[in-house]
Amino acid sequence: MTPIQLLGLICVLALIRIAMTVRIGGRTRVPAPADGEATAVAVAPASNVVIKEYLDAFIVAGLVALLLITFVVRTFFIPSGSMEPTLQIHDVLLVNEFEYRLGKPHDGDIVVFLPPIPTTNDFIKRMIGSPGEKLRIHSGIVYRNDVALAEPYTAAKPAYELEIKNYGIYVDGTPLDPEQSNIPPRDKWQAPDRIPEGCYFMMGDNRNNSEDSHIWGFAQTGGTFYAGPEKGKNASFTGHAFFLFWPPGRLRILK
Repeated sequence: MTPIQLLGLICVLALIRIAMTVRIGGRTRVPAPADGEATAVAVAPASNVVIKEYLDAFIVAGLVALLLITFVVRTFFIPSGSMEPTLQIHDVLLVNEFEYRLGKPHDGDIVVFLPPIPTTNDFIKRMIGSPGEKLRIHSGIVYRNDVALAEPYTAAKPAYELEIKNYGIYVDGTPLDPEQSNIPPRDKWQAPDRIPEGCYFMMGDNRNNSEDSHIWGFAQTGGTFYAGPEKGKNASFTGHAFFLFWPPGRLRILK
């Protein structure tokens, strides 16, 4: 459930609660104990009192949950196989939305983020390269700062060559097009062969079946996208996926 959907549910429950209060608050005529005229008193059936108590509890719980999923933790549903074998289709994760407000992402983090391409959903990938780092892929091996990465989490070795150089990302010898990918202009680079500040290189663990940075360029933690179809639109990292809690048989901490 998204924060907007949860807020809508809380509003519906609150309206029901208000309607019941108004109705119960009405005055009902009952006979007086003596010989005088009937006196108007408020009568609240016991069942209505119980329902009001449950509604109060649900509204409070909903508000707490809304605060948590808005500012601290939210759930994320895996819709595709781009992170296999680490994450399977229909897995449900917990995502820490607060962590990246206090510090920077780390290489190897599994990150939920807004990609630099038109989409209605966040993406989830593994962070392979950070600002200031060199990156290349040769013969199926990823090298970060000229050191080969041990990647037991991948489905298969990437079937393409890649290198960050000459102020761009080159895939099989061809640079990604800034009109189609988020490749910052030269004045945003600190060196022609290192990832620019604020930019991150993201890859799916299912390397040859993943729409990731080797196609659409760099992800960004904030600001606006430098280039590509989403140029000028807000960029952000939603959070760090840290726990797989559904299905129960796959429950574990993510690394």
